[in-house]
Amino acid sequence: MTVNAVPRGKVADIGEGLHIHYHELGSGHPVVFVHGSGPGASGWSNFKQNFPYFAEQGFRAIVPDTLGFGYSSQPADRDFDMPFVTMGLGKLLESLEVERATLVGNSHGGALAIQFALDHPDRVDRLVLMAPGGLEERETYMKMKGIRSMLKAVFGDEPISRESMRKVFELQLFDPTQVTEQVIEERFQIAETQPKRVLSSLRVPHLAPRLGELRCPVFGWWGMDDQFCPVSGATKIATACNDARVMLLANCGHWVMVEHSDLFNRLTVDFLREG
Repeated sequence: MTVNAVPRGKVADIGEGLHIHYHELGSGHPVVFVHGSGPGASGWSNFKQNFPYFAEQGFRAIVPDTLGFGYSSQPADRDFDMPFVTMGLGKLLESLEVERATLVGNSHGGALAIQFALDHPDRVDRLVLMAPGGLEERETYMKMKGIRSMLKAVFGDEPISRESMRKVFELQLFDPTQVTEQVIEERFQIAETQPKRVLSSLRVPHLAPRLGELRCPVFGWWGMDDQFCPVSGATKIATACNDARVMLLANCGHWVMVEHSDLFNRLTVDFLREG
């Protein structure tokens, strides 16, 4: 019997026959970790090195699989565009009786966090964004080496495999030796169950022109060697948001919270504790 590389957590019924799987630790002010996209993505795989620390520091850490990912619903008759996945996040928070939270989002999850904060400004008190999507036009992302590799792995002629997954995720990090067998297995097991429709129907709006509408403080993180989301987005956050700080890290790729987990955890908690 195959052992699940990604452990099972809790499941919330959000209505319309949909459910969202999530992990939760701790108590206190809610901090919601919103993962990125890509084959086999899940909240656990993105944030297993982070959310336990936040719980230890007195926060309620909530780590969902957004609709279409992980163990959450993957309806065959829906497109996984931004309105759909944002709706799912909102329904999850309602089911957990979370009225106001900090959102921590990476890549696609960063774009989702921005969109949610724009749609529901009274429900988000702070944003932490790690190389969020949505800050460039689509054509810019299509030129990125990491994005091209991911699309080839998912939509190429060959079935997705552990080896094709490895080629994608070695581009996520500045130091590819951090892509362990455990990481590959976590992503591969989930990817095997994920319909291609999930990734083919993702639609992320161009959010850069709306950054000035954000009413909450923003902490941005970006690796200088990111091959998925151009580092130019860091400047956009710093200049367009009304209350923002941005941390740029050398020798770092797309997964700041993985490659520099201790620094990310400590400085983000400091940001959340500010008055």
